[in-house]
Amino acid sequence: MRAALAPLLASALFLAAPAKAQPYPEAEAQALALAQETIALRSVEGPDNKTIDVARVFARTLREAGWAESDIEIVPVDDTAYLIATWPGSDPSLGPIVLSAHMDVVEAKPEDWERDPFTPVVENGMLYGRGASDTKFEASLAIASLIELRRSGFQPKRSIVVAYSGDEETTMKTSKLIAERLKHAQLVMNIDGASGTLSEENGEPLYWSWQGAEKTYMDFQLEVTNPGGHSSMPRPDNAIAQMARALERISAYRFAPEVNAITKGYFEKAAAIHPDAKVAAAMRAFAADHTDAEAIEVLRADPAMIGRIGTTCVPTMVNGGHAINALPQRVTALVNCRVFPGHTRAEIQADLERIAATPEVRITDMTGDTATESDPSPLRPEFIAAFEKGVEAAWGDVLVIPTQSSGASDSMWYRAIGVPSYGASPSFIKESDEFAHGLNERIPLLNLTPGVTYYLTVLTDLASK
Repeated sequence: MRAALAPLLASALFLAAPAKAQPYPEAEAQALALAQETIALRSVEGPDNKTIDVARVFARTLREAGWAESDIEIVPVDDTAYLIATWPGSDPSLGPIVLSAHMDVVEAKPEDWERDPFTPVVENGMLYGRGASDTKFEASLAIASLIELRRSGFQPKRSIVVAYSGDEETTMKTSKLIAERLKHAQLVMNIDGASGTLSEENGEPLYWSWQGAEKTYMDFQLEVTNPGGHSSMPRPDNAIAQMARALERISAYRFAPEVNAITKGYFEKAAAIHPDAKVAAAMRAFAADHTDAEAIEVLRADPAMIGRIGTTCVPTMVNGGHAINALPQRVTALVNCRVFPGHTRAEIQADLERIAATPEVRITDMTGDTATESDPSPLRPEFIAAFEKGVEAAWGDVLVIPTQSSGASDSMWYRAIGVPSYGASPSFIKESDEFAHGLNERIPLLNLTPGVTYYLTVLTDLASK
């Protein structure tokens, strides 16, 4: 399969790549072959989970490229597994550079897709399949690039560790285990997800973003119970009405706006390309003064912005009553929060109790062990310089924007124990083609050439210091 891919890549894909990036035919062919092979493995939580087979594919590839058996480890955990593979550096006293990604994917039902989600298809310059953009293509591209770096004769001073988790989309148990094992790392490159945006009009790169912080995911259950009774004899303490009042207050509440170094940088840089002049002006004003009432009002009116300026808590599910002719005996609701870094679960729970202002409503933290609070990664000059250098080598002069994610990734487990982690994938995609977790997931194959260039540039820089 790999040999057959090379002519296709040479004739079609290299022509679409930016002229600045140098082609690496062997690495690019290998990256596509690995992506196709791993997409075909249904690495979904539950019965017949193939995540361990994905790990075996990557492990086999690294062994064939010269990695020692003793430097590759596949660790089974429940129905999944994680992979740690080390390229030893010349100075073992230095903390390693970690390449982080995940091998599991979310469920995909073939009957819903135009193509079978676990049969990789290359069509019109795109690779289709579950995991194409999240994140088997990127995991494959990083490994193929690492092998190309080794083939070039490079010897890292710092060890480079491939650390691929097996349940990032679900419990994150392996994510937490890996982070604890690599708590001595110098820096983590989390390559999960596309970090560049292409123009809808001409397909040219618009901007590239790196992720330096994440909001904390939290779930809270609200519950009201009372004796109930016959609907013909209403009580003043109706459980549904009590819950409704509490949810209305929570829904209407706006947490105090906040800013950190990452979000301040985002507002300053992203304002330059925002299409709405009023929103752009508000972004600049907010970056300068996060208490600016006028700027806050404008940003809160924009659904894409409200989550960027502070904590949000939103009612998402409600269930109550047991019969149409009976007073409700129990009502429950779920509130999902995306919390600005720096706040604990206990603090947010106390805030919700205060906001609900309904003593009959009991609030319970339901988040479990699938998330943790984490501070933003520091704005380390060596990181910023290395990644901006890599993007320029791969894509040319592109606007670079720091971001804070409202979602969750493996990075939070590293940050929680003090290891800097940065979301930094080189891949670009149009917003209209972004279908991670959705139907007909895809990634443009024009990312192959610049992607290899990016990884070679960044890893050479970071692993040499």
